[in-house]
Amino acid sequence: MSGFFGAISNRECVADVFYGTDYHSHLGTKRAGMAFFNGKAFVRSIHSLENGYFRNKFEDELNKFAGSHLGIGIISDTDSQPITIHSHLGVYSVVTVGRIYNIEELSQELIKRKVNFAELSGSGINPTELVATLINSADSFKEGIEIVQEKVKGSCSFLILTENGIFAIRDKWGRTPVIIGHDSDGFVAATESTSFLNLGYEYFRDLGPSEAVFITPDKVEQVIAPIRKKQVCSFMWVYYGYPSSWYEGINVDDSRCLSGAALARRDPDNLGDFAAGIPDSGIGHAIGYSNEKKIPYRRAFVKYTPTWPRSFMPQNQAMRDLVAKMKLLPNEKFTRGARVIFLDDSIVRGTQLKDNVSKLVEAGVKETHIRIACPPLVYPCQFLNFSTSRSNFDLITRRVIRDLEGTDNLTDEILKPYSDHNSEQYARMVESMRQILGVDSLKFQHLDDLVESIGLPKEDLCTHCWDNSSYM
Repeated sequence: MSGFFGAISNRECVADVFYGTDYHSHLGTKRAGMAFFNGKAFVRSIHSLENGYFRNKFEDELNKFAGSHLGIGIISDTDSQPITIHSHLGVYSVVTVGRIYNIEELSQELIKRKVNFAELSGSGINPTELVATLINSADSFKEGIEIVQEKVKGSCSFLILTENGIFAIRDKWGRTPVIIGHDSDGFVAATESTSFLNLGYEYFRDLGPSEAVFITPDKVEQVIAPIRKKQVCSFMWVYYGYPSSWYEGINVDDSRCLSGAALARRDPDNLGDFAAGIPDSGIGHAIGYSNEKKIPYRRAFVKYTPTWPRSFMPQNQAMRDLVAKMKLLPNEKFTRGARVIFLDDSIVRGTQLKDNVSKLVEAGVKETHIRIACPPLVYPCQFLNFSTSRSNFDLITRRVIRDLEGTDNLTDEILKPYSDHNSEQYARMVESMRQILGVDSLKFQHLDDLVESIGLPKEDLCTHCWDNSSYM
């Protein structure tokens, strides 16, 4: 997904940006970067994270940023950033979070106007440079921000580092969070509020959808007012978010516990001997299930973290699968002869979960009951990088529906019943997935239960992955 952190202070803030950005490492593992204005010049650094960690890549470079009182950082799951622009608006650096669904259309529009692009993301246009170029097409930063919000389809939250302060902008429909914190010397803007506490910052406020502010050490000045409608990505609470973070005033792990409790209420008693979570995001859901059912919580799987990073770190799918397999270790003290209820956040391709089930069988589990904290992913995400791929059929749901329907042409009319947990098609799909995974039972969260566990009105949440409902 990616995550950013920016700071401006009356004191040097290099360490704050360094550690604050590092606290977003769970949100992306492809590229990372930082940019500072040291009072005389803009200085930036970008590194690949595919073979290492953020701290190891940047720690030796902190001296070159010394003396800076304002800076921004990014953990990116996509392109190289920050992008620094020299233009009629002055020199500025940009970091972005989101996914530009219409990037080809926008880039071709700019190329026809004889605009050139220098940075590449893979073989295509770097989305962050595209955003910087759109900003630069206006006569002021405010107008440039409005152009980005008007033209971008998908989502795009971003920070603009200038010589005098930092612009913080939340995407048009508020799909990704932008949260402001403060201490006695200045302000920070971040994707994750969990980055505040250990750095000595306190929560100040959330930005609303489409809102833009200009931040100096002494104040946060509104540049563009928020709109009323919003569509916050539900996966922030289900999967992406760090357990101690808050979005829209709602704590991530508390929401996961409520989600697990909702799953428990739809299950019979005495189904399993204990509940267990697939680390990491499944743990909160499993604790909620355990508390609701009044059965033990056990760590039937433990994650070996010293050398194995997150499962989606390598860009090669085979290597991602290997990492996922190697880092999870079953504990036979709890698995041997047990009936286990396993909680996981979601099923995307199904490969990792199937491998985990095989491990459990080898570790002597007697019965395996899988409970998923969200509904089946029927529609690939158009707004972030979750559940996106080159082929819709990378989703296990799409493969199953294709086999059940006997066609690759899965129209919205065909797909719609598979999103309804009361339909025969839904029941057939889940049963087919259960057989593929080789488990004794499989159940998914009902969408209305998920919405209730988050605590926002349905219309304020993006639920596109499950019911094709969203604003563009």
